Amino acid sequence: MNRTTPAGTPLGDAFHVFDTTLRDGAQREGITYSVADKLAVARLLDEVGVGFIEGGWPGALPKDTEFFARAREEKFTHAALVAFGSTRRAGTTADQDPQVRALLDSQAPVVTLVAKSDRRHIERALRTDVTEACAMVRDTVAFLTSEGRRVFLDAEHFFDGYAYDPDTALNVLTAAVEAGADVAVLCDTNGGQLPLKLADTVGEVIARTGFRVGIHCQDDTGCAVANSVAAVQAGATHVQCTANGYGERAGNADLFAVVGNLVTKLGMPVIPAASVPELSRVSHALAEIANIAPDTHQAYVGSSAFAHKAGLHASAIKVDPLLYNHIDPSVVGNDMRVLVTEMAGRASLELKGRELGVDLAGQPAALTASVRKVKELEARGWSFEAADASLELLLRKEVAAATDGTDATVDAPPFRLESYRVILDHGMDGEIVSEATVKVHVADQRVIATAEGNGPVHALDAALRKALAPHLPWLTAVRLSDYKVRILPGAAGTDAVTRVLVESSDHEREWTTVGVHGNIVEASWLALCDALVHKAMRVAQPVTSVSP
Repeated sequence: MNRTTPAGTPLGDAFHVFDTTLRDGAQREGITYSVADKLAVARLLDEVGVGFIEGGWPGALPKDTEFFARAREEKFTHAALVAFGSTRRAGTTADQDPQVRALLDSQAPVVTLVAKSDRRHIERALRTDVTEACAMVRDTVAFLTSEGRRVFLDAEHFFDGYAYDPDTALNVLTAAVEAGADVAVLCDTNGGQLPLKLADTVGEVIARTGFRVGIHCQDDTGCAVANSVAAVQAGATHVQCTANGYGERAGNADLFAVVGNLVTKLGMPVIPAASVPELSRVSHALAEIANIAPDTHQAYVGSSAFAHKAGLHASAIKVDPLLYNHIDPSVVGNDMRVLVTEMAGRASLELKGRELGVDLAGQPAALTASVRKVKELEARGWSFEAADASLELLLRKEVAAATDGTDATVDAPPFRLESYRVILDHGMDGEIVSEATVKVHVADQRVIATAEGNGPVHALDAALRKALAPHLPWLTAVRLSDYKVRILPGAAGTDAVTRVLVESSDHEREWTTVGVHGNIVEASWLALCDALVHKAMRVAQPVTSVSP
């Protein structure tokens, strides 16, 4: 079967991208979606162009029942809602089974039925025989289709069951398809399959039955994405995934990696062309809703997916970015980044400078000085991989020094420190209060300010803000959004060197600065000052780096 169409033309019903984040993905340890969360997830999945959104198990879970009731008011552009449930129970009829009735009551236009396809599960878990198990499938599919529902069958434990008793596994599929099911989904429920064997099985099932088949893979062998793509190459035209690979145990096939591979590697427009550049944004948004930090190393959409650290890579990228990128990152809404570390060479720093708006090309002295400075600081524990704002200030300072020129961004700081002091007060009642006093010179004035905080860094930040706020009107928009501390290897115990990363934000952007010192308060001060200096630079006030 030829599954390709002209570039940019969605395959429509010829191929299904089926998302089960709200059902299978919600089984991940640590994820709990509210109904509002589930609706927000569904909207994002629809934005990215998936064809089917499995919303949960109505009737079995009250939250899922409520989701389907509220989702009826939503207007989805691309996706159809899918209700998940089981076949009728043994010894009853589909129209009398309350779980089957709940699937109808959800008013979802599509239903996914799960059924055992491994004879061992049928006999030991269901405690019935293969004949009755097939009748349960046939009766339920026929009833739901007679009520106007489109039905997919999830053949649970299919690959293990097919290896143990292929006739039983195929009989379950046959019962579903002959009763009206559109797709027989082959499930690697235990996640134990490898790509070559799985692809052989998918191809064999299609050849023996002629059925339209789908694939559902767990990631217990780390092969869920590869298995899903292999199944599609073997003839599957329906692929089930979850956002960011969320799911039980090791997770499921990652929607973004699977779609990325199908679109960019196999040329299959399985989602609308306009949705492909939204993959990275939607992935990160879904991670926020799940309250899970985005995986920076996630294929296609991770912030490090196109990040280059080695100087050799940067030299080649300077000539042609595609020499070390497997695709143009912008295709999936991502960006290429050059990381500046002790491994960086001249090409890395030149590319990074260009990214930060500092032109080092044609300035060999400034470039040499910058490389030397970065390597020197990295040897002392500084890290600029995640601290672009501090790096930009360093580069601007080195450019100005190497060219003997003047630069409004490095000539004068927005403030100058005279001194600071931090006091920690531990009361008899156990209450701990930190108090900080800063003495700074700002706008030709000497300012002294004192503030309290729940820790020394909080108090220091509060005192600095109190001193500067009357003179720097933009300061009210700046907030410290994250604070990370790492004890560096070397000196042991309390004598160790500390590295502090401060992430700041305003209404428009985020930026990160770094400070390193044997004293955690001084390391924090350096990072805090760089954060404010960088902001001042962006509002076109004269600034300089206060870092070493």
